[in-house]
Formats: sequence, structure tokens, C-alpha cells
Amino acid sequence: MTQTPPPELAVTHIDSSLGWRWADVVEMWRFRELFFYLTLRDIRLRYKQTILGLGWSIFQPLATIIVFVVFIGYMGKAAQGVDNYTLFVIAGVLPWTFFASAVSNSGNSLVNNERLVTKTYFPRLALPAANVFAAFFDLCICLVILAVAMALFGVAPTWKLGLLPVIVGILGLFSMGVGVFLSALIASQRDFRFLLNLGLQLWMFATSCIYLPPETIPEAAKPWLPLNPVYGLVLNFRASVLGGEFDWVSLAISAVATIVTLAISLIYFRRVERTLADTI
Repeated sequence: MTQTPPPELAVTHIDSSLGWRWADVVEMWRFRELFFYLTLRDIRLRYKQTILGLGWSIFQPLATIIVFVVFIGYMGKAAQGVDNYTLFVIAGVLPWTFFASAVSNSGNSLVNNERLVTKTYFPRLALPAANVFAAFFDLCICLVILAVAMALFGVAPTWKLGLLPVIVGILGLFSMGVGVFLSALIASQRDFRFLLNLGLQLWMFATSCIYLPPETIPEAAKPWLPLNPVYGLVLNFRASVLGGEFDWVSLAISAVATIVTLAISLIYFRRVERTLADTI
């Protein structure tokens, strides 16, 4: 009796290459199910065995809002001449909290998943990208704070709210660009892991539109503020939800900076990825 020979298994060739290839994007799509479960895992681990659970996603920005409103707004008199300063700060803190959380978690993603990186093959880019998408989950919960505050202060949304997904999308891509770059940098140079939180704190205070109205900023400093990509995104996020005037120049600068940052980050990540399993 003749036996049927077993079917030949597909062979996958894993090799190194220089630069970034569109094949990497196709590979990310092939591993989309893994990417989904990595995002879900990051969300679950963040609130696992905690008393407040999902409340922690609200507590952190709420604490920052209270500090800014009390110490900078009223004690520092930054609230003078600003209608609904509390709402002003909320609309600035929420996009920043998303950015800081996405960058911090994605920057440490490779180091925190050292065993997974060294023992299993998958697109390494999925780790920092999954942390950015997990931060979107927190942002959606935090938007409840903004909706409640707008209802309490009697501020109704306008047609400009339709541009919010575009602004949030650019902010997400910029967060991914910074996070991907830092994840590769921290994997090869661990010193930057300890500098990350300090850098984000300094970056927050450098983004003055979070807590200061434009009238209190010196005229000589205003032309330089849009060079900070987060400045234009936070400023226009607030304009979108509260119905203010858009700053198209700063938004365009932020969009260009996002494209450049993302391109440089992907190239650098690809370069580090070739030896990642040996150096991490």
C-alpha cells in the first residue's frame, strides 16, 4: 500500500536589509491579529490588579488639571481674562496626556518585552505601535471628562469638532514616530530610559499652550512656539472641541514634523532591528 507523501510546508526566509521597505508594512498587515492582541494585552496589564481600574486613566489627567487650575490659573493669575479657564486647561491636558502616555509606554516597549523579542519572530514594530493604540483607549475614556465639563459650563460643540479626528490622527502618528525612535534608542542605550520621564516633563512645560492663554505669552516668543510639534496639535485640539480659531500655520508645521519624524524613526528602527535580539 503506497502512502501519500506529506505536503511540503511553506518556507519563510528571514534576512536583513538596509533601510525601510514597503514589505515591512505588508508584514505588519500579515501579523494584524498579533498586533490586536498585543494592544489588548497592554490595556489589560495596565489596569490589572488595581483598585481604581479604568479610573486611573482619568485620575492622572485630573490631578494635572487641578494643579494647573489652582496653582497656575488662580494663584498665578493666568486665569484672568480667560472664560472657563478650567475648561481651557482640560482641553489642553487631555491631548498632552495621550502623547506622554503613548511615548513613555512605546519607548520602553522593547526593553519590557525582552524575552518576547529574543525568543520569537514577529514584526518588532508591533510592540511600540500597540502601545500607541492602547493610549487611544485611555484618550477615549478621558474625553468623558471633557464632555461632562463642557456640559457643566454650557459650552456646545461646533462644526469644528469634525476636524478632531484629523488632529488626533496626526497626534497619534507623531506619538508613534517619537515612541518608535525612542524604543530603538533605549534598546541600544539604556541611559535614555531614565531620561525619558524627565524629558517628557520638560516638554510639557515647554508646551505653554496647555496652561497659558496666548495673551500671557510674550510676543517675541510666539513665532518660535510652533517649532514644537505638540504645540500646534494641542492648540488646534482645543480649538476643535471648544470652537476657537484654528492656527493653520502651527498645524501645518506639526503635520510636516510628523511626516519627517515618522520617516526617520522607521529608518532608524529598521537599522537597530537587525541586531536587536543580540543587543537588547
